[in-house]
Amino acid sequence: MRTLIIDIGGTGIKGIVFDAGASPVTERVRILTPRPATPAAVLAVVDQIIAQLGEFDRVSAGFPGVVVEGVTRTAPNLDPGWAGFPLAEALAKRTGRPARALNDAGLQGFGLIEGRGTEIVITLGTGMGFGLYIDSRYVPNIELAHHPFRKRKTYEERVADSVRKRIGTRRWNENVREVIGQIAPIFNYRRLYLGGGNAARVERDKLPESVIVADNVTGLRGGVRLWNAT
Repeated sequence: MRTLIIDIGGTGIKGIVFDAGASPVTERVRILTPRPATPAAVLAVVDQIIAQLGEFDRVSAGFPGVVVEGVTRTAPNLDPGWAGFPLAEALAKRTGRPARALNDAGLQGFGLIEGRGTEIVITLGTGMGFGLYIDSRYVPNIELAHHPFRKRKTYEERVADSVRKRIGTRRWNENVREVIGQIAPIFNYRRLYLGGGNAARVERDKLPESVIVADNVTGLRGGVRLWNAT
């Protein structure tokens, strides 16, 4: 059983195929997210990615917004046309394979968590993603990124990639640590995982022991585990 994982992001769209044991059997393909990032334009890029990856039996898609039963509800960093778009159904029709869609941080979390206690995933990329898990069960669509944090700015407005480019990576890292420090006494998590494209820019030696920095490919294993978890 091979699973095609599509990771739709505000900057790039990625694709990779994993086997039943959640090991990659292809290289990861990445194409820039089109502008405007309408459903039609994004799915056209997904078609290009699929053409490079070979055979697969099912599809898992991570999406940067609220997803309810395979239907996208919000897309803060894409296009308003995603409101109410049946992403899972559209992917199934295009590929002729069963498909599921989930919030991108939620999907990555299935590939990272240990399945014990309260675990949190934060993805750092164009914006900020958030996933909460309790004893391996995913609590869907908590958009903490858009909650007010401080100085009338949201969490995302403190750690988005545009902020990093404006203030520099060192000060951006300070913001990331502030966000982690704010979340800790609220959720009292056992583990917090940092993923997404900008996780590689995080100063690991300055993080608490309970925080783990993960690479993108490891997180994408969640596209396989999603089929067993829901």
